[in-house]
Amino acid sequence: MLVGHFAISLLGKRIEPKLSVGTLMFAAMLPDVLWCLFLIGGLEQIRVNSGSTFKLEAVEIAYSHSLLTGVVWGGLLALFYFGRFSNKRGAWLLLGAVLSHWLLDVLSHPPDMPLALGMQTRLGLGLWNSIPATLIIEGGFWIVSIGIYLSVTRARSRASLALFWFPVAFLTLAWYGNIAGPPPSDPSSIRFTSLIFFLLTIGWAYLLEKTRPPV
Repeated sequence: MLVGHFAISLLGKRIEPKLSVGTLMFAAMLPDVLWCLFLIGGLEQIRVNSGSTFKLEAVEIAYSHSLLTGVVWGGLLALFYFGRFSNKRGAWLLLGAVLSHWLLDVLSHPPDMPLALGMQTRLGLGLWNSIPATLIIEGGFWIVSIGIYLSVTRARSRASLALFWFPVAFLTLAWYGNIAGPPPSDPSSIRFTSLIFFLLTIGWAYLLEKTRPPV
């Protein structure tokens, strides 16, 4: 799942307008950011599977992507946010955004999503094994989230329109490339390129907060 995670952050703005869409994006993408850091640190491992639509096969991702660690990471983020802003609704929403990452990955991944560290049970419904189904389900979710986000925010200027639509188009193309393109030519670079991609996307979401205030 890729734009499905982005969609969660846009929908969250409709639920809690006081919560920055950048913070929501950070929460929704937190497991993937940690995944990159743990790959760099050697705690987690993946390998390329060129024979599958899902190009990356998880060897060990329980530190970043298990359900239990999702509760831990999401809980820590929610507590930090509540301690700083005293926004209980926003804190619960951030926890939900982090946990949504596991649920959406279970929907899209093959059976490689762990429940907890040390547990052998892995879940996954494999949506990404079907490109047409992914385009309809995940793509439809992305389109709906964009429409809802546009309905609850307003552009300050034409420049802010461009700041929204050009990155949205780029993210959509990147998502399609992930599901339809060839496997990466240099698997070892994934941890770095993915981290940069995720951080830039989160940074873009924080810019949106400044250029598209709530209606």
